[in-house]
Amino acid sequence: MKSKTLTSAVRVLSVFSLVAGTCALAEDFRPEHLSGLINDYSPASVKGGPWEMHGQWRMDFHRERRNGESADFAADMTMSGYGKTAEGAVDATQFGQNPHTHHIRLTNRTVTRDMTGCPAFLPPATITGFQINGTVSLVTGNGSNAPFETTTPPISTLQVCVTGGTEVTESNVTLVFGGPASTHFGMQAIHGVVRKLSAESIGDR
Repeated sequence: MKSKTLTSAVRVLSVFSLVAGTCALAEDFRPEHLSGLINDYSPASVKGGPWEMHGQWRMDFHRERRNGESADFAADMTMSGYGKTAEGAVDATQFGQNPHTHHIRLTNRTVTRDMTGCPAFLPPATITGFQINGTVSLVTGNGSNAPFETTTPPISTLQVCVTGGTEVTESNVTLVFGGPASTHFGMQAIHGVVRKLSAESIGDR
């Protein structure tokens, strides 16, 4: 009787162990999701600049066993400019000129767990971070192809760096465009902040 009871208990524990192990494995490879805000200005030297830039961004991580870690990035932005004085200088009282929107996507890019080549921040310095780089999969202007992207697919590039310090592991985000998109956004870093970390994916939003 004791032998039968012991055998049953071992079987039950084995099932629980298998289920727990499967759940843990699923958790290990469950995509993580970062999201936050973008708030910055373009240089005055770009066409129509300076532009105010405001938006939301999000990033999904995919941790496959064989292919390493990759991520998808998406940003949705509004931009508007300023009027000019009679002398041709930027007039800060004439804000909200030429408002428009952009949707930006960077898909299935390898995650690099360092900040090599990322924009520097003023003290206190950011000491940890990661980045993704590559050719954008989408960049729009008011819901259509962006006027600066004259080829299909687009050829503009984007570097996204997420950096932080010792107290908040990931706190800042920067976007740096290359190629045709830099004529509109500028070649400087566009700054934003991390607001949320969750297990929700871009596709579930």
